[in-house]
Amino acid sequence: MSIRPILQFRTFLLLLTAVSAAFLWILLPFYGAVFWSAVLAILFAPVQRKLLARTRGRRSLSALISLLIIVLIVIIPVILISISLVQQIATLYDLMNSGQLNPGAYLQKILNALPPSAHELAARFGLDNFASLQERFSQFAVQGGQFLTKQAVNVGQNTFQFLVSMGIMLYMLFFLLRDGVELGRHCRQLIPLSEDQKTHLFRKFTTVVRATVKGNIAVAATQGALGGVIFWFLDIQGALFWGVLMALLSLLPAVGASLIWAPVAVYFFVSGNYFEGIVLTAFGIFVIGLVDNLLRPLLVGKDTKIPDYIILISTLGGLSIFGLNGFVIGPLIAAMFIACWDLFPSAIRAREEADEPPANQP
Repeated sequence: MSIRPILQFRTFLLLLTAVSAAFLWILLPFYGAVFWSAVLAILFAPVQRKLLARTRGRRSLSALISLLIIVLIVIIPVILISISLVQQIATLYDLMNSGQLNPGAYLQKILNALPPSAHELAARFGLDNFASLQERFSQFAVQGGQFLTKQAVNVGQNTFQFLVSMGIMLYMLFFLLRDGVELGRHCRQLIPLSEDQKTHLFRKFTTVVRATVKGNIAVAATQGALGGVIFWFLDIQGALFWGVLMALLSLLPAVGASLIWAPVAVYFFVSGNYFEGIVLTAFGIFVIGLVDNLLRPLLVGKDTKIPDYIILISTLGGLSIFGLNGFVIGPLIAAMFIACWDLFPSAIRAREEADEPPANQP
């Protein structure tokens, strides 16, 4: 047997790997735009199919209408909220820097209201120096404000790059909406797996993307919006900022928005504002807390069941590596990891059956 075809095939694989790596490398500066265009195309694929039926199969027109819908209900609201958030972060930082907003003083009130037994317990663990704790907390709050203000300034300075990324995302989104079905069919043909395996992986991929965006992010946005509304109603400074922070924390199982509203409720109680404390506690438990249990089953469904600890770890890991995009990328990688290992036994059985010698013919 000639080794020339084998050498040619290996050379081709090496070339294919090199050009694929180079292509991914040049896409890296805009990976966020590429990623979110694919996510939005998958999420709005049902809308595109309905519009195709209404427009009698005119794909370009249907994709354009879908794109306009996405801009109106997703892109513009996110931009407006981001602008308001940046302004509110800058205002909060100015208040902390001028001393009008002193987080350390709030902490001191809570510490002073603790019973003597709590003070004794803190002394056992070396946490009885409340003045030091107050100073550290104040420094942490100021440093956090400086960091957020710096990020807001960076966003303002990188407006051109943001506009370029937004243009790339919308441009790609149009073509993914228009040609997504053909592109998906072509990708299936290129993957050297059995049809059952490809169907399982593609179904898992689309299900997790839709569940993560439509379910987890929608639930988090609802909880954050409710938290921001109750903070605004109780006249708490920076209601939008705290609402966004609650939305981000709501994406993490086992922690959630209570990390924000619960300490504020405690402060209301220890400062004598019992009405505000009762209202915030009741709203947090019976409204914000129940949103997850009521909305998530309706939006996510039962198609994807990833353990909470896997979601927590993968989300935190995704955040540390990919930034804000990690809220979706982390759980998506975890889901594909589980899906591939689910297919492993069937792949082993198929390999064993292929290696078995054929039965003797009579």
